[in-house]
Amino acid sequence: MPSVIENTTVDCADPYALAEFWSSVLDRPIAEGDEPGDEEVGIILDHGGALLFIQVPERKTVKNRLHLCLTPDVPRDAEVERLLAAGATLFDDQRNADGTGWAVLLDPEGNEFCVLRSKAERAATA
Repeated sequence: MPSVIENTTVDCADPYALAEFWSSVLDRPIAEGDEPGDEEVGIILDHGGALLFIQVPERKTVKNRLHLCLTPDVPRDAEVERLLAAGATLFDDQRNADGTGWAVLLDPEGNEFCVLRSKAERAATA
């Protein structure tokens, strides 16, 4: 039997604050019993497993070796605007005039993630 990924872990300075950001991004609750000040805070994902935020003493200093790519239910540009309002920062705009492409954003601790086109947007240009 193959292995399965139980958690995807993100090192961070403030696990609860970063979990709150990602909780709003993914519309998933913070794990029951996790509280501000905890050294480890999780968000249980729809498909199983968790996005786990672990407190570490060092700050992020280089590009992520692994990042998340999000496919929104709404148009990509609307999701980018929602995430910017929630505290993300636009890092690298790879969106094209024809509607293709993606946007690379940073979460509040500087971790890169991408916002791709929605399934409906991809189907419309297939």
